Amino acid sequence: MSTATTPAQEHQERWQKLCRDPALQDLPYKIETNERGQVVLSPPKTAHSDLQGRILDALRKARLEGRGLPEFPITTSGGVRVPDVVWIPEGRLEEITETGDPPTRAPNLCVEVMSESIDWSEMGEKRALYLKAGAEEVWVVDKDGAVRFFRKQGELEASELVPGFPERV
Repeated sequence: MSTATTPAQEHQERWQKLCRDPALQDLPYKIETNERGQVVLSPPKTAHSDLQGRILDALRKARLEGRGLPEFPITTSGGVRVPDVVWIPEGRLEEITETGDPPTRAPNLCVEVMSESIDWSEMGEKRALYLKAGAEEVWVVDKDGAVRFFRKQGELEASELVPGFPERV
């Protein structure tokens, strides 16, 4: 008798296979998968990387208990997505990673930096996937460094998770 896998397990298995693929080891791209398990590549840009660094610096300055990490893979119902920056409170990383690799549970905060290859409609889909996977807030940073804050209920004027976080990085 065969054991049925869940869509999350299928995404995790596909991701593990991609991680072992020698042809993908040295690609200079951020890799994600979509809901069908197809590979989505995003070439890095200097300005994008700079904004990731600024976000991490600002999170460190906020002196939160926890860790800010770049490019953290999350298994969602829409494939494995990789927010540009995440923040995880102390002690929660273990809880998150217990759900598999990549985890099916999102960190408390997921941050995406807009790029030329994604529009606001697509970004709305990513936000919804992170929130559904358990993120408390999702931030979207535009190419000029302006930060927009979101929860399940919609857009916020400011972050509730990181009070005082700047509206521009």
